[in-house]
Amino acid sequence: MILEGGCLCGQVRWAAAAPPANVRVCHCRLCQRATGGPFFARAIFLADTLAWTGETTSWPSSPRLDRRACARCGTPMFARPKDPPARVGVSIATCDDRNALRPTVHIWTSEKVSWIGLDDGLPQFERGYTG
Repeated sequence: MILEGGCLCGQVRWAAAAPPANVRVCHCRLCQRATGGPFFARAIFLADTLAWTGETTSWPSSPRLDRRACARCGTPMFARPKDPPARVGVSIATCDDRNALRPTVHIWTSEKVSWIGLDDGLPQFERGYTG
């Protein structure tokens, strides 16, 4: 399975050589502010299965998480937890095939915006989830 994607301007490209460990929708306030959206739908890949090209900017959004965006267009692309194992969260909206990945869980629903209804039947966790 090869998944590929990129930013709005095409300067940053990524490719995954293996399926993601999980695909989740995070509704936490940090993800809302970091992405400028009501949630961050991301696929978590083991770091050694993901490669990207292009210039990104990086900043810590919390003591345990660094974020990366395209340095040219600003598209939020990646989130890298600092704790092991080495992994990278990739915005599923940046996949070339926008329907290639489907979330399996909602996390941090205690912080979701009130106008989002979660009626998709997926498991929901008020806080984080490590599965």
